[in-house]
Amino acid sequence: MVTKTDPNEILLTGENNYMRLHDVEGGPMTTRAGHWRVLLSPSGAGHVLFLRSNLTGDEKRIYSDNIAMARWLQREISNTGEFADLTIPVIDAVFSRTGDTTYFWTEHIDTDEETITMTWFDFGEPFGIGVPPGSNPDRPLGWTSVFVPARQAQLTLNGVVASGHPFPEVRDQRTSSTAGLALSETWVRP
Repeated sequence: MVTKTDPNEILLTGENNYMRLHDVEGGPMTTRAGHWRVLLSPSGAGHVLFLRSNLTGDEKRIYSDNIAMARWLQREISNTGEFADLTIPVIDAVFSRTGDTTYFWTEHIDTDEETITMTWFDFGEPFGIGVPPGSNPDRPLGWTSVFVPARQAQLTLNGVVASGHPFPEVRDQRTSSTAGLALSETWVRP
């Protein structure tokens, strides 16, 4: 067996669990949530939740326990789309997790005024996915991950359940979902 190291610069490794909930398939998103558990980055470890939901009045919110890492993530990884705006305030939060990929996975996010829970369950078959670095001329970064699609997901804010649910989607001939876990996610720069 030949061992070969990856020549790319490692930017981040961790998890990027997501929920895109809809009332009807193909309809507008009622909730968009991206939860990051970062184990390694130039700005340290920590958590970030990017959230827009019917529960927030469609207001974009960012929660984190490491504001420097949250801002780095916005500049380097999530630098396009609705959460790239560096003027969105970062709300200080405490993060914890229960469960696993067998039955359910719940992320708990607590602030002085809010309690958010995100739960994924009824998991599909895990699969590996990735984008090679340099494969998109507009975005030189690459990434790999293990996706665990969830057929069911729920987000609550102070005990109120967000409307909508996940729907199936296909990713390169694999059955996935608009909600799931992205484990062992690693981002690289050529």
